[in-house]
Amino acid sequence: MKRVGFWAIGIGLVVTVGLFTMEQGYADEKDHARECTLATLKGRYLFADSGTLLPPAFGVTEPTPGTDAGFHIFNGDGTGTDTVTLRINGVIVVENFVTPVSYTVNADCTGTVTVPNGPSFGIFIAPNGEAIASIATDPGNYVSDIARRVSRK
Repeated sequence: MKRVGFWAIGIGLVVTVGLFTMEQGYADEKDHARECTLATLKGRYLFADSGTLLPPAFGVTEPTPGTDAGFHIFNGDGTGTDTVTLRINGVIVVENFVTPVSYTVNADCTGTVTVPNGPSFGIFIAPNGEAIASIATDPGNYVSDIARRVSRK
């Protein structure tokens, strides 16, 4: 009986120490959270979305299905390019269209992407830069997606 009691105490101590260690490691990780910068976004990110365009986006006059796919290339300095194919109501309206973009990044890993004379997006960046969640901020534009980095170049 004494052996069982010692084993129980030993196991209890190991579990208790393990729990304290795990909690302390988690707290330490939160205390040293990484901040984002323009350089956090660097490389090629694939994206694809579908949804309903609402007027006045892209000149539609009624709710219209839209899909797009392509990739962002961010240069790590607030500039980049997008290559995109866009289909509206089943018709491809642009194919492999390349356009410059500019972007901002805040320390809290939020920011914006802007296409000159085109749509704007609010972005939410993974602290390691591996993924970006975005949402269109222009009236009628349906887009929200998660783009994943597939290359650092």
